Parts: sequence; structure tokens; C-alpha cells
Amino acid sequence: MSLIGSGGERRRSARGLARLAFGGASHGSPRLPHRICLIAILALVTAVCLGGCGYSLQGNLPDHIKSVAVPVFRNRTTEPGVESTISSAVVNAFTTNGKLRVVSLDAADSMLEGEIIGFEVQSLAFDSRLNLRSYRLAVTMNVRFRDLKKSAMLWEQQGLREVVDFQVAGQVADTVSREEGAVKQAAVEIGRKVVNHAVDRF
Repeated sequence: MSLIGSGGERRRSARGLARLAFGGASHGSPRLPHRICLIAILALVTAVCLGGCGYSLQGNLPDHIKSVAVPVFRNRTTEPGVESTISSAVVNAFTTNGKLRVVSLDAADSMLEGEIIGFEVQSLAFDSRLNLRSYRLAVTMNVRFRDLKKSAMLWEQQGLREVVDFQVAGQVADTVSREEGAVKQAAVEIGRKVVNHAVDRF
């Protein structure tokens, strides 16, 4: 049996596929113009490729949203003071981003609020004297970005987990103070990621 088939068979198969693709049109039905068919096929292929690659068409923030309030995050962990560290980092990230002005709650068009449900500093690497030199900061949060003017939810994510690795240098005697400073610096990167999730998605 021939696996390729004759030219007539291939033409009949192609016509059969075309009828299936375009709704089973009969011989008497008007055919779509060739150019329209080509455009439709290209549009379909583009949509499939974009969807498969994880891309999406994004717009802008609503025009009426020009400012944001960032209340101090609630701390649901046993680590004292992390709410101030993370909240300050988010405020700093909004200021650096420049898309929204950070203002008080009563003057804001939007609000980003959250709660910290996980905060962990993990040891990654030691030096030759077994002093810790490399760490990983992992923060887990529930975050909500609200449109205050229209009482609408712009973005919400439960269990958002962000991770940043950082280094600590210096002598053993001042390692603790350097660790605290490094954690705050890593928190700045956490804040930037949170703001990117909230604002740059539009």
C-alpha cells in the first residue's frame, strides 16, 4: 500500500480538510476570498503562539488613579518588626517606580495593603572560618491592590512568595549589625517585586 498516495487523493484530502476547517461548505456555497482566509489563519497562529508563550495584552492603569496609599502591613509572623521593614520597602519601591505618588490614605486614589504570613532568613554559604556569608530572605505575603475611587479590586494574590539572596561581609564581631543592614537591603528588592506585580501588570 502506498503511504504517499496519488496526486488526486492528496487534492481530495486537502479539499476535505478545507471543508472541515471552514464549516463544511458545499460546492454551491461561496468561497471565502483567499486573502481573508490567510489573515484568519495568521491571526489564529499568532493567538496560539502568544498564549502558549505566556504573553498577554496589557493596558494601562485606570486614568483616575494617580496616587497610592500603603498602610503598614500586618505581621502574622513571630518575627518582630518585619512589618515596618517590608512596608517601608514597598513605599520606597513606589517612589522609585514613579507611576504613582505615595500619599496618605484619605488623599489616595488607590491602596496597596498586605499581611506578612512568612518571613525567613536562610543560611546558604560559609567562609573558611565557618562564618555565615551568604543568606536568602524569603517573604510570603497576602497582597491586595484596590481602586478606592470605584471600590474595585485591581489585583490580589494570596501566598505571594518572594525570595532574594544577599551577601554579608566584614569581621565576626560586627556580623550581626551587618546582617540586619543586609536584610533591610534585601527587603528593598522584595518591595520592588511587589510593586512590579501590582503596577507593571497594567
